[in-house]
Amino acid sequence: RLLFGMLYPAYASYKAVKSKNIREYVRWMMYWIIFALFMATETFTDLLISWFPFYYEIKMAFVIWLLSPYTRGASLLYRKFVHPTLSRREKEIDAYIIRAREHSYETVVRFGKRGLNIAATAAVQAATKSQGVLVGRLRSFSMQDLRSIPDDA
Repeated sequence: RLLFGMLYPAYASYKAVKSKNIREYVRWMMYWIIFALFMATETFTDLLISWFPFYYEIKMAFVIWLLSPYTRGASLLYRKFVHPTLSRREKEIDAYIIRAREHSYETVVRFGKRGLNIAATAAVQAATKSQGVLVGRLRSFSMQDLRSIPDDA
């Protein structure tokens, strides 16, 4: 599945980009869009219907159907379903992405500040503890302690 689903298309995409063949480039872009949607839905379908007889064989056949230059399955699905759906909802999706990006930036800043505060507090506590340990060790080597040791030791 890995060979057919990802390695061959990745290499074919590389060849299309290298040769600057626009037709092949578009074909592989459509494949990757369909494959990404397939992988996203596969997460849920595996949990729900993986018990179905021949489920994995059907998935493999589907990926081969997507890849095949004879069936052009990815192109068919993209042109019939994905492109029209994304075109209708493009503004909504763009707005959602902008909101998600802003929200994620705020979250990263908030967690970053919290992380820095925790790290600073831990550093201060560690320094305070180690200073106390150091003072304790130095006290144990005071002259009073050394005088209490017998000379023959």
